[in-house]
Amino acid sequence: MIKSIDISNGKNAEAVLNIQIPSYRIEAELIGSFDIPPLKDTVQTLQICGEMFFGYYENDELCGVISIKADGVEVDIHRLIVHPDHFRKGIAQSLLNFIEKEYKVETIKVATGSQNTPAVHLYKKNGFQKLKEIIVNERLSLTLFEKKL
Repeated sequence: MIKSIDISNGKNAEAVLNIQIPSYRIEAELIGSFDIPPLKDTVQTLQICGEMFFGYYENDELCGVISIKADGVEVDIHRLIVHPDHFRKGIAQSLLNFIEKEYKVETIKVATGSQNTPAVHLYKKNGFQKLKEIIVNERLSLTLFEKKL
């Protein structure tokens, strides 16, 4: 089941952080850099980020999260995270499908670490086109994707 998460609630923000940190640690290993902003988030930074959060729940357990900013024309995905205990269950796909179904916009945008092969594959498989690659430093680059609906 996918439902909205009230991130202003401290317990909810902590639950999201408990998914985010292990998930982004795996990404950090994949991309070879632990200097990524999501690993530095706190309950407070999540609460003031201005994103809308949606959670994927199995038996009342939060297993995955997607956060977005939307303006009526486009959706910008800021986080698409699944707890490592729930990898390869189709949760990320379900969350992505949910956003595409719920938000009738022209464009969906997302960025991910260029070396994050599972995320790159997910976005390409879902019709996202690579816009550009941004070199952050000698160890880290981001790939920006866009999907026109």
